Amino acid sequence: MDELTEQAEHDARVLGRSLGLTRRQLLAATTGMAAAAAVGLAGGHVHASPAAANPVGNANGVLVPASKRGIILYTVRDAISRDPGTTDLPSGFREVFEELSRIGYRQIEFAGYNQHANAEGGNVNNPEGAKLLRKWLDDNGLEAEGNHGSIPSTLTDATLASFDAACEIANILGLGHIGTGGDPTGSAYLADWQAAADRWNFLGERAATHGLKLYTHNHDIAYSFLLDSGPLDALGRPTRSSGIRRLEWFLANTDPKHVFLEMDIYWAHVAQYKHHTFTAPDGSSVQRIFDPAAVVAAQTKRFPLFHAKDGRKDTTQANGYVMTPFGEGDIDYSTFFRRVGAKGSHNPMWEQDTAPGGGANPGQSLQLAALSYENLAALRG
Repeated sequence: MDELTEQAEHDARVLGRSLGLTRRQLLAATTGMAAAAAVGLAGGHVHASPAAANPVGNANGVLVPASKRGIILYTVRDAISRDPGTTDLPSGFREVFEELSRIGYRQIEFAGYNQHANAEGGNVNNPEGAKLLRKWLDDNGLEAEGNHGSIPSTLTDATLASFDAACEIANILGLGHIGTGGDPTGSAYLADWQAAADRWNFLGERAATHGLKLYTHNHDIAYSFLLDSGPLDALGRPTRSSGIRRLEWFLANTDPKHVFLEMDIYWAHVAQYKHHTFTAPDGSSVQRIFDPAAVVAAQTKRFPLFHAKDGRKDTTQANGYVMTPFGEGDIDYSTFFRRVGAKGSHNPMWEQDTAPGGGANPGQSLQLAALSYENLAALRG
């Protein structure tokens, strides 16, 4: 898809948000706008708010355009879940949206739809609540990109009905993607990854009928080596590897039109530190260093979302890194984004699992959100 077509689809999506249309209702409009752009017939861009009018491309060396600076709400889960009656700090979805917008964020990723029962709107984990969330997003110039929800582990009438209902919620919210915070399978064995690939191909095609891209979020173990070679253990399972990494096999065996990945860049660097050697079929030990940026660059459209999570190197820890606010760690994000072509082509969501400060510093997660936003905005290349 060329840049004009991508921009036209973006414009159709924003127009739909302003009109309150679902993504499914927008499919025809999106196609029409894309075709118009391709022949130079598209008119001026329509945006839901001035904040959304930031250019997708940049000529000033900014690596992450203002319109693409995002955050996953798991990072500020303490603020969303706290009782507004007990604090003057932002509490619940509406107040947190207001604060994130004030900081400068323009994209968010949900980590479920639960908030404190006393927060405005109460229980919003339902279709009517999604309409309220959508209004608060629009009011604050925010665009929701995805959600870390639950993807069916088995395919039955009941699980597919639940999946379709989740897709309808995503449509109300205006999401472009629907996914999960877990890996397709925790197994090391080829047979289990084949079953996962078959299931994700089916669900990815089903998500597409709702106008959504299905995505999985990675942890380091998903970039370890697949056990796909003999000799077999006592249970008949392979014990050695051909050198293929689990998620690389998954990418090669799922439909690129329907199955996508959200690379957590921190966990990918942990994988680089931890998963560098495998036992080959002949019993020899083979070293193969993982290069996260190369995996993305090879098929960049498979990675519409990132978790831009930073970490400080610390080899006293099993993972080799300790999580930090964005820009306070040792992961070279300027080089990473330059290598994968990040100027408007990806949606990086800042995440820090350890951001909440607990009772000692209940405002910490939003304070770190401001610091991380400044550092994300400062990236040049």
